[in-house]
Formats: sequence, C-alpha cells, structure tokens
Amino acid sequence: MNIKLDDLTGPEVASLIGEHLQGMALHSPSESIHALNLEGLKKTDITFWSAWEQDQLVGCGALKELDGQHGEVKSMRTSSSHLRKGVAKRVLAHIIEEAKRRNYQRLSLETGSMEAFEPARKLYESFGFQYCRPFSDYIEDPNSVFMTVEL
Repeated sequence: MNIKLDDLTGPEVASLIGEHLQGMALHSPSESIHALNLEGLKKTDITFWSAWEQDQLVGCGALKELDGQHGEVKSMRTSSSHLRKGVAKRVLAHIIEEAKRRNYQRLSLETGSMEAFEPARKLYESFGFQYCRPFSDYIEDPNSVFMTVEL
C-alpha cells in the first residue's frame, strides 16, 4: 500500500469523500455530522493522505492541526470494496507517526456513537485512544463520541 500526500483534485478522491459524506448522512442527523467536504479538507491546517494499491484508491485520512501540540484525526475512510483488509489501520498508523514527527503531545478525534461506527471505535481503541470530553469547538452530542491519545 502506498500512502501519499494528496491535493484532493483527483476524481477517485472526490468520489471517496462523497461516499464518506453519504455514509455520515445515512447514520447521523445533519446537526451531528462533522465530516469535511473537499473544500473543507483543502484548508491550510489540514494535511490529507490517500492510500493506493497500484492504481486503485483504497482509503484516506487527514490530520488537522488544532495547535502546536494537539492534532485531530479527520476523514478516515476505507473504500467500500476494501473493508477489513487493514487499510484504516495503516492510514491511522501513518497519521499517528506524522503527529509524532510534528511533536504533538496529543491526538484526538470525533466519531459517531451509533452501532455503524463501532468498527471505527474499536480501531481507535486498539491504538490506545480513550474516550474523553469534547475538545476544540465540539460540544456534547449524544450522536458523537470523542477520543484522545497522548503521544
């Protein structure tokens, strides 16, 4: 698997982000969706990576800088045709390594509280993320859970 910096201009990435947003809309009420669209992912405080197997996009993930010591995992998504093949695990490991390289002290994330998000929560738990209170601009929301890990 090749994980590379991505400028979000390719049609494959646009399609995967679209799939991501559709999935969020399917499982979360609109006021509880915190996923970013293509324009949101192009902001200067966000670094976005795509994961490829040869010429096939298999997943993506992003890292948002909250401040000089704290980052946020964003837009973790595995292509529906590559689920349960270790894609998300590899992308998350890449994001964590980058956060460490940047000398962040903490990495946090928001994900859904519903059953559909259980595989994601289990993945984050396996990397040492623990449940926490809302961070940054997030507020308490029964449809969201917040997780963090000290690096």
